[in-house]
Amino acid sequence: MRRPSADAPEGATPRSLHEQLIAGIRERIVSGALREGAKVPEGALCAAFGVSRTPLREALKALAVEGFVELVPNRGAVVVPLDPTRLAEVFEAKGGLEHFIGLHAARRITDAEIAALDALHRALHDACARADAQGYTALNERIHADLAAAARNELICDIYKRLQTNILRARLLVNVDQVRMEQSLREHDAIMAALRARARLDLAERLEEHNATTGAAILLALSAPTAS
Repeated sequence: MRRPSADAPEGATPRSLHEQLIAGIRERIVSGALREGAKVPEGALCAAFGVSRTPLREALKALAVEGFVELVPNRGAVVVPLDPTRLAEVFEAKGGLEHFIGLHAARRITDAEIAALDALHRALHDACARADAQGYTALNERIHADLAAAARNELICDIYKRLQTNILRARLLVNVDQVRMEQSLREHDAIMAALRARARLDLAERLEEHNATTGAAILLALSAPTAS
């Protein structure tokens, strides 16, 4: 049910509304509903979310910081195309964080958290078997977020989350390829084996290699010529 047209729906704080708007617009960009280079339709989004332009524009400012949109004078917000150079830098930076996460998560994660990750990993296998690219991508994001949280370093976790957000849109480029999805799943199998064994050096190496392989696959997909 649509919310009433207001800056803050009943029962929602301004902060929760802000987060909901950011997530909703981001999802439209990631899914392709808002296409690269297209002007963000503020009027249509205000109607869809039941809000005025003020909270919508605040959400667009946050998405500009994340790199999803660009605020163009006299034109409004425009969806930013994926930039291979920028993505390569993101993956390079994320590789160092993956190594850190592997070293510390292996020592600090609880048995209950490993069990929860095992359940997500089984769901990842199911998504791959169904060739469910969107489901696989969502589970993949959650698994990596939980591993980052298990490192027990809030600063690293916050930086990691921002970097992951930068590549979320690009992940679907490779996850729609069943061959790459199956390769990614094998990499996740190795990551989980190292985690269960609490083999910190092996886990760090597996996570770093998985990040590098994913980055290479995404950059290759972006460089491929598109059909006319």
